[in-house]
Amino acid sequence: MAEQSLTVPRLRGVTREQFLEHLYPQRKPLVLEGLDLGPCTSKWTVDYLSRAGGVKEVKIHVAAVPQMDFIRFCYVYFRTLPFNKLVQRAAEETHKEFFISEDVADIRQQFPSLGGDIKFPAFFKEEQFFSSVFRISSPGLQLWTHYDVMDNFLIQVTGKKRVTLFSPRDAHYLYLSGSKSEVLNIDSPDLDKYPLFPKARRYECSLEAGDVLFIPALWFHNVTSEAFGVGVNIFWKHLPSECYDRTDTYGNKDPVAASRAVQILDRALKTLAELPEEYRDFYARQMVLRIQDKAYSKNLE
Repeated sequence: MAEQSLTVPRLRGVTREQFLEHLYPQRKPLVLEGLDLGPCTSKWTVDYLSRAGGVKEVKIHVAAVPQMDFIRFCYVYFRTLPFNKLVQRAAEETHKEFFISEDVADIRQQFPSLGGDIKFPAFFKEEQFFSSVFRISSPGLQLWTHYDVMDNFLIQVTGKKRVTLFSPRDAHYLYLSGSKSEVLNIDSPDLDKYPLFPKARRYECSLEAGDVLFIPALWFHNVTSEAFGVGVNIFWKHLPSECYDRTDTYGNKDPVAASRAVQILDRALKTLAELPEEYRDFYARQMVLRIQDKAYSKNLE
């Protein structure tokens, strides 16, 4: 039986000081309303975006069905399209293909004519900024459940999205493959294959034009576009810069210390495999207990 979902809190008129001093330290999702985002929420129509973006080539994901699956890669492929064609095809009411743009950059540099229309919430230092990703999504498209290693503002400029989030504390219920959950259909999961999934506590919210969702690093999120929409993800570094992999172009590599720890664990498991089963089981359980005692936080809810 799934636990009852929680509604992500919504607050209006939050100042930078309120966010940084009282809300940000809680490390929980939050929908911010009434922020000054500039004229983008009224200007970014299909016609305006098509004209402003022109024929600049952009990278996109394409799927034949609305649920994108980035673990099996069975029906997702990559291609490029002129920006104006992407906007026009993604906005169609009926689809043979579903689109989401995936250029990782800074919209202010990549599309300066559009970058001038949007104001980023000034809730982090400029030196913490990593990227601003322009998201254009077909109606009905569902993005797989995953986590990011950096903090994230999801700005819903136009359209509407449904977002389901899961706490990092429930990662062991999500059947992970890397940073992604294997459970593609989160509303009707295969319980024979994923019996523990209903134990993961769900946090739900709907985003409409002008809403900004704060997604703390490591929080899992699954996003469904309920209408054609445009969004901008702003990622920034929660940890000191030296904690991140310097070769990480897309901001999706685990922190250096975490990657190193996983490598060490893999070597330890390989060593344990040299033992007979009952010894392997005994010492593996001792390792789990030590990890729980030394590494698990007692303060996080």
